[in-house]
Amino acid sequence: MTYTEAALVAVGATVALDLVVLRTRLLRRRLFWTTYAIVVFFQLVVNGVLTGRDVVTYDAASITGLRVAFAPVEDLLFGFALVTQTLCWWVWWGRPARTPSGGRAGRAAGPAPRRGPE
Repeated sequence: MTYTEAALVAVGATVALDLVVLRTRLLRRRLFWTTYAIVVFFQLVVNGVLTGRDVVTYDAASITGLRVAFAPVEDLLFGFALVTQTLCWWVWWGRPARTPSGGRAGRAAGPAPRRGPE
């Protein structure tokens, strides 16, 4: 499997994880895309330094050759999968558990009541 194929599989699996498996629906949120734009900016800076100075090189047969600011497109695809899956799992694990009746289990919403001096 080439780097390109693996990157495409990772993106497909990430989209399925978000929209079908965990149903976090992050990809449908404007806040996600705004935040992801910031991540991509810094990814391009770091990747540009590493690949532009030949600290990291790629086998030409394993990538498409398309680059964005020195970064192979495949690196951007893997970066998307990495960041998005991390956030999907974070949101999914942070959800309160549901009771068998369909309601939410766990703590009540809102901060805990404060106690006065004893």
